Amino acid sequence: MRLPDFKVEQWMNDYENDAIYNMTDTCVKALTLQELLNCEDFDFNELTLDYGQITGDIELKKEILSLYVSGTIDNITTAQGCLQANELVMNTLLEKGDEVICVVPGYQQFVDIPKSIGCKVRLIELDEYDWQVGVKKFRGVLNSSTKMIILNNPSNPTGTEYSNDFLNALIEICKPYGTYILCDEVYRGLNQEVSISDIYENGISTSSLSKIFSLAGLRLGWIKANAYVIHQINVRRDYSMISTGPLVDKLGWIALKHKDELILRAKNIISTNKNIVHEWLKENPRFECVLPDGGTVCFLKYYFDLKSETFAKLLLAEKGVFFVPGSCFDKEYYFRLGLAQDSKLFKAGLDELSNFVDEHLISC
Repeated sequence: MRLPDFKVEQWMNDYENDAIYNMTDTCVKALTLQELLNCEDFDFNELTLDYGQITGDIELKKEILSLYVSGTIDNITTAQGCLQANELVMNTLLEKGDEVICVVPGYQQFVDIPKSIGCKVRLIELDEYDWQVGVKKFRGVLNSSTKMIILNNPSNPTGTEYSNDFLNALIEICKPYGTYILCDEVYRGLNQEVSISDIYENGISTSSLSKIFSLAGLRLGWIKANAYVIHQINVRRDYSMISTGPLVDKLGWIALKHKDELILRAKNIISTNKNIVHEWLKENPRFECVLPDGGTVCFLKYYFDLKSETFAKLLLAEKGVFFVPGSCFDKEYYFRLGLAQDSKLFKAGLDELSNFVDEHLISC
């Protein structure tokens, strides 16, 4: 089956470069190479640029493992970003005829890759008032053919963070069927969120350095799962990549050695921006959102009779303010609001959004 256009990524590709105020980026303000190199005194002159260790540098794997509470380095393999990590998991474990449960609004990859394999995909909607969901909805569709449940924790675009009680209850209904729970945890780390791979034998965690570690350009991601699953993925992985390479692995090792500093940096930026949003919403009652405890994004709802794609295009053309419209997530009258960019530009972008509303939409 041909994959459809990836709506979020296509929108970013087409319009992001025109932005003055990027209000929709999911990554914490990017580090420069020099800022990363300043974290650790390491001489790269003698680094041999061969393939390196195929499934990831051992010292890097140890640092990745420090993000979790269980496992060994045999439970880790690397990928070129979380996007590829997710794809490797799905293409390795899913077969035509399997059933998959996904949550919406969510990331299109989780729905369309299983469909392309020939899986039957069942969709569960988050409750709009708080972007949460009860286990009862999963229990109603889970059966012996359900091969995998796919979650994003915290979520893109809603910022949903699943509680430990929810995850434990979900695990209990999955156990009788041996159902895998794939959890994209690329936004995890800002709020002591539990990892699915630490609490469930068939839990599979994916992540990367892109979001909270501010290093999307390294394209370094990973998968943590039980040893059998990691072996199967490594067999499949040989067909799509050889390694992430010693240069990327060493830079990733430096970043994770200093994870506490990078996480604190991310928390400070996001906390400042949440406060800005909180105050801005008081002055702009035609907008509302559920500000998340963790993650880097939320879903900004507006109360104007204007479709999100049209609104986003007009806003970008006139004010240079860039949003991903809710239509990219099949949810109208929303924008994805990123909370992790430069705070001065972030505030200025929200002010320009207010100006646009005052000039064009206040009578709507």
